[in-house]
Amino acid sequence: MKKHSNPILHSAFSLFFLLALTSAATLSTPGEVEDERKFDYIAGSEKGPKHWGELRKEWEACKKGEMQSPIDLSSRRVKVIPKLGEIQRSYKPSNATLKNRGHDISLQWDLGNVGSVKINGAEYFLQQCHWHSPSEHTINGRRYEMELHMVHVSTDPNVENNIAVVGLLYKTGRPDAFLSKLMENLRSMVDQEGERTMGLFDPRKIKMGGKSYLRYVGSLTVPPCTEGVIWSINKKIGTVSKDQIKLLREAVHDHAEKNARPVQPLNRREIHLYQPKEAAARY
Repeated sequence: MKKHSNPILHSAFSLFFLLALTSAATLSTPGEVEDERKFDYIAGSEKGPKHWGELRKEWEACKKGEMQSPIDLSSRRVKVIPKLGEIQRSYKPSNATLKNRGHDISLQWDLGNVGSVKINGAEYFLQQCHWHSPSEHTINGRRYEMELHMVHVSTDPNVENNIAVVGLLYKTGRPDAFLSKLMENLRSMVDQEGERTMGLFDPRKIKMGGKSYLRYVGSLTVPPCTEGVIWSINKKIGTVSKDQIKLLREAVHDHAEKNARPVQPLNRREIHLYQPKEAAARY
């Protein structure tokens, strides 16, 4: 007697297999350490930035790597590359979680649900954003008051550099509108571990300010300092209020005055600049 396959079971198995592949790709993506007890930013600490590469074998890149971040974005090293093109963003509102990671505050989305950016023809899905104060990157030696990192990952095994970070720098001035939406929850998290469910949050509300950006290949700025990260630093400087910066630091329970890694050597790396034709031809 001929056996007939069950289409419902077949569909369920196919869906399960697809989800398993997606999950495996996501879990295999190297990410930032989330447990602040493993490292800190405190000056002179045995777990401070100078010693990150000595704390664990898998963190050796923090000490021995030659493509580390952050760097000084010096205009003397910049090359204008028109063919880089604009960063193609495709975001949408999605459920988010605000998390106190001990060394920073992070807003995290479900991977794949909130959208992506396209860089060098590859799609990178937004995973989370977090804040550093003061800024980690400097421009011609100047350090700004705050820096936002939007961390994206690619689940394509054929993509060599599977992490891409879009960075935005801020000086003190008018409050940042996106951060203002988080203030009430941040106040409730001061020195408190854990997280807050935020409901729908739209990353399109993060103001880029302009289309020009600086591009180089570096690393994560926290352990394990994974290299091969594609950095795109927006050239437009945003504004943030002193109260917002203060609350971000108070909410984090690491007792450090700042959470910015020192600038790392450029080591012959190139820094590329993209700017639209209508923008001024100078940096």
